[in-house]
Amino acid sequence: MSKMQRIEIAAHGGTDQMKLQERDISTLQAGQILVRHEAIGVNFIDTYHRTGLYPVPSLPSGLGGEAAGVVEAIGENVEHVKVGDRVAYCSGPIGSYATHNVIAADSAVLLPNSISSKQAAASLLKGLTVQYLIRQIYPVKAGETVLFHAAAGGVGTLAVQWLKHIGVEVIGTVGSDDKADLVRKLGCDHIINYRKDVVSEKVDQITDGAKLPVVFDGVGKDTFADSLKCLHRRGLMVSFGNASGPVDGVNLGILASHGSLFVTRPTLYDYIPTRPDLEQAANDFFAAISAGGIKIADPAEYALQDAARAHEDLQARLTTGSIILVP
Repeated sequence: MSKMQRIEIAAHGGTDQMKLQERDISTLQAGQILVRHEAIGVNFIDTYHRTGLYPVPSLPSGLGGEAAGVVEAIGENVEHVKVGDRVAYCSGPIGSYATHNVIAADSAVLLPNSISSKQAAASLLKGLTVQYLIRQIYPVKAGETVLFHAAAGGVGTLAVQWLKHIGVEVIGTVGSDDKADLVRKLGCDHIINYRKDVVSEKVDQITDGAKLPVVFDGVGKDTFADSLKCLHRRGLMVSFGNASGPVDGVNLGILASHGSLFVTRPTLYDYIPTRPDLEQAANDFFAAISAGGIKIADPAEYALQDAARAHEDLQARLTTGSIILVP
């Protein structure tokens, strides 16, 4: 039986739980494929799985849900991919922090020749996240103004570009002058440093008190309450992440007092539940790249065995853009 290396945790906790282990590659079942990874995506949700905020199904466990590489073997009843195809995936069982992974063939998307494995691993999950946020939950239209928190992050940098490609006026929040410079170069119209300014007060100034139809917030606890103040009557708060911790203790009455607001706490899976949904979302993202609307910046690279350091840097907000592991 062939062997692989993968990062595992034996218990929920800090980065000291992350260990590189050698394991057997499991036998392919019907509908599965074996992918040899060329690049592995690192995402904030991986830290939630490690700490137990989102507990993994069982321990010990691998980590990660995104990677790109080459199909090395296929199981029975697999028709849409073949050995040698370049694919990427960002959903399915946890365990992409590895040299190889056995996944459901339906979770893999074929990569266009114009997109490298490193680009795909750095962007597919984030790109599909942006796609469901701005194309499905709230289909943003040209001429609208929206707020996107953490605009210099992996999701934010893609969102700013895609929104500008559509013709949207973008307000982005950042935590440093360097990050402000980054998102300014991406076309962000208004930049708010949340460490220096109150975001809702700045939004009032930018919009002359009209406020916004939608706020996209992957930060969570630290930004939730103030974000509600940025919305106009019947506006939509899209809380899609917990970078600063989970939102809790919310009194629903505050939604009424701010103008009958809507709030959603979505997950990507519910917007790509079937293979056709996944293909449509991925093709939408790839089309935006092909049209020149989105440029995938070179990701920060860490060796697979340095995955713990990648987590530490990500949680300390020392990174901009995307992070990948290279086996």
